[in-house]
Amino acid sequence: MKKILLLLLLSCLSICAKPVSGNIVNHLSSLNEKQRNVLYKYEVLKRNGEKTEQFWQENKNQFPEIDSETRDELAKEIFENSIVVYKPQKNSAVQIWMQTQLLTNWMFYLSAFIAICAVIALFKKYWSLLIGFLIKRLEPLLRYLFSPLLLTCELLAVGIACIFYGTVLEDFVLRTVIIHLGLFLLWSQSTALFTKEYWVKKYIFEIESNFWGKAPWETIKTICLPAVLVTAALWYVLCKVPADVFYNYEIVVAGIASVYALPFWRTLERYIYPILFPFKSEGYRERSINSLGACTVVAVLVTATLVLQWNPAFYNVIAAFISLEIFAFLILSLKANHKYNLGNYYYLQFVTLLFLILVFSYGGQTSSNEIIWFSIVGACLFVILKYLEIFSFFSSWKRGKAWAWKLLGLAALLWLLGKGILYVSKQIFIV
Repeated sequence: MKKILLLLLLSCLSICAKPVSGNIVNHLSSLNEKQRNVLYKYEVLKRNGEKTEQFWQENKNQFPEIDSETRDELAKEIFENSIVVYKPQKNSAVQIWMQTQLLTNWMFYLSAFIAICAVIALFKKYWSLLIGFLIKRLEPLLRYLFSPLLLTCELLAVGIACIFYGTVLEDFVLRTVIIHLGLFLLWSQSTALFTKEYWVKKYIFEIESNFWGKAPWETIKTICLPAVLVTAALWYVLCKVPADVFYNYEIVVAGIASVYALPFWRTLERYIYPILFPFKSEGYRERSINSLGACTVVAVLVTATLVLQWNPAFYNVIAAFISLEIFAFLILSLKANHKYNLGNYYYLQFVTLLFLILVFSYGGQTSSNEIIWFSIVGACLFVILKYLEIFSFFSSWKRGKAWAWKLLGLAALLWLLGKGILYVSKQIFIV
């Protein structure tokens, strides 16, 4: 009996509470933005212990007649369910500061990659001189410590340490330089160990000769194994620093190198590259172009497989594959690669255009601005290259007398492409 009475009491209380809640909801829905702002400021003053009576007297004429209890409840509800969004005014100091930060971030990206190239170039130029000087001056101590084999192992350890500890650095520029230095040392010194050639020029020659060689194990240990190590290192970096999205592109390049350098591809190439070169050539075409064609076909098949998964986790990898494939198609479609059979040349123009259209459509379907811009930039480069090649059918840029007209046409073409990009971007991004 007691339980039944308690249940009836709670039901009565809930019925009595409903009109108050409904009254507050009706008041909230009838308030405009200015009235909500006043009530929000009122609640802020109240919670900070400030006197609110003067503030309410100055602003109560903006409200219909409401009692103080309703006012306080409305202010409390608005305060607890509000999200403060800061939006800098146009041409304000804050907006200019945000734009300045964006510009400097891009400058940091550029400075990091310039520093990478500079450090690698300095290694190549001065490493032999430095080692020669050290061996000559400190020969008793360094004869053992800096023997070619031991030095290679030491540099390999330094490279691994750079990759491992570089991921914990906060500064973007320093982190990027240290990690890429480690990747370079990991690749170069592992290659030196596998080839047993401890000087850069010698093991680069080993790589070039073994890629087309007939000794499978030599190809695997000089190209595949170092590429696999670099791919694993890039995967570790990507897991530790996912914000640096450009590692997605590098891991795709390293992965392609590690897989496509396997010797059995040299045998399969003769069956794969005719997909992009269906017309038999009567003359000579460089073997590297055939290899690039076969590699592009394999990459497109892998990309199509990832696309059909419709998994957002693959979008960065798909974008990396697409960017590389666009450059591959631009190279394959060059007239210089089809001197003896223009049938393949015309066929590649159709295939390249079709690929760019499909990439653009896929970018629109997935709302991927990155892929859309890849297709637009690739299309612009394709148009410019075809414009330059048109005159090669009739004359030469260097020897022709109308080179000024050709240059003027190129300027007009660039202007039209710029206008076209602006128009397309307005339609896509709704500026």
